[in-house]
Amino acid sequence: MKNAILFHGSGETPDSFWYPRIKQFLEKKGYAVWAPQLPEPKIGVPELAVQLPFVLKNGKFDNETVIIGHSAGGPLALSVMESINVKIHKAFLVASYARPLEGIPESMPILQENYNWKKIKQNVNEIVCINSDNDPWKCNDKEGYYLFRHLGGTLIIRHGEGHMGSHKFDQPYKEFPLLEKLLSL
Repeated sequence: MKNAILFHGSGETPDSFWYPRIKQFLEKKGYAVWAPQLPEPKIGVPELAVQLPFVLKNGKFDNETVIIGHSAGGPLALSVMESINVKIHKAFLVASYARPLEGIPESMPILQENYNWKKIKQNVNEIVCINSDNDPWKCNDKEGYYLFRHLGGTLIIRHGEGHMGSHKFDQPYKEFPLLEKLLSL
């Protein structure tokens, strides 16, 4: 059975923004969808040290798996793809990043110091990065190009779409028609 895994960003839940709608969309397409509430680490413990083992233990990864990571869920998706020993179908990195964001220290705890880009690319058939040119968290077009230079795949730069969901910047982003179209392909 086709399965999808949806990773929310820091300070979010599986019910934030467009996640419930995308989950429902995928379920109607016959996917089993896992959209976990990612565990919050104790103070001083990096998110990655808690979330990556949780996902690797509880997630199902095979050649029909689709991973969608938004914001800090993107670096988590990269770490997952680097850690698994199977080639998944697709990965969508939305408003994602893979290096510290200038002036935003909370971007650090989910990042690896270095990524094995070659292994990540070997473990996924297709990667799509979607970033916006005006992301207030700086997960912008420059971050999209950075990911694209390392991963290849498809890069989509949206104009004026912000972070594609942010409580702090009042971007409710309840629907994501572009992602629905891409998931239909």
